[in-house]
Amino acid sequence: MLEKVRYIAVEGPIGAGKTSLARRLADCLPAARPIFEQPQDNPFLARFYQNSERWALATQLFFLFQRFEQLSALEREGMGESQCIVSDFMLERDPLFARLNLAPDELALYEKIYADMKPPTLPVPDLVIYLQAPVAALAERVHKRGIDVERRISESYIEKVARHYADFFFRYEASPLFVVDAAVLNPIDNEDDFKLLIERLKEMRGHREFFGYAG
Repeated sequence: MLEKVRYIAVEGPIGAGKTSLARRLADCLPAARPIFEQPQDNPFLARFYQNSERWALATQLFFLFQRFEQLSALEREGMGESQCIVSDFMLERDPLFARLNLAPDELALYEKIYADMKPPTLPVPDLVIYLQAPVAALAERVHKRGIDVERRISESYIEKVARHYADFFFRYEASPLFVVDAAVLNPIDNEDDFKLLIERLKEMRGHREFFGYAG
């Protein structure tokens, strides 16, 4: 499958390694164009982790506008025949976090803005790679990477995020889905695991596959 896809989205909860894996994929695929989320540009994110109730809506709307602009630009510019897009997010993650973080009245406002803004056509991934791992492993990775804005993230919040992702991808049917057990495999730092991942992606034939062994 890998040779045929033109748009790959890597997804997963906080600490799963989606940006690092998306970067590795973009580096190894010919003519790949990376499109990465830019959390460092969100001026509300640090305040959200300090006071989520106060800053959830502003944080979410900033990410919504950012993601719409990135994907809309992709649609406007188009893709070359041999070009492959590799992204560390998909648009559906935005309402996922909105449902997790917003109060009911804020969520109603957000959903109206989302529906009014969403273009009738946006690029849909040809392949989604979903990284999953136990909450303790996710929390440890978040702690180890030492990003200042993430220091206040609690393990209970990571657990909620992971559960929302699991529920979402349990029902997901829009694109072929490749689920990676990121607690067993480390395709980011382990070269053998990365090569094995690439081989499995090339051999993928079904609409949903699970990759949970290291050899």
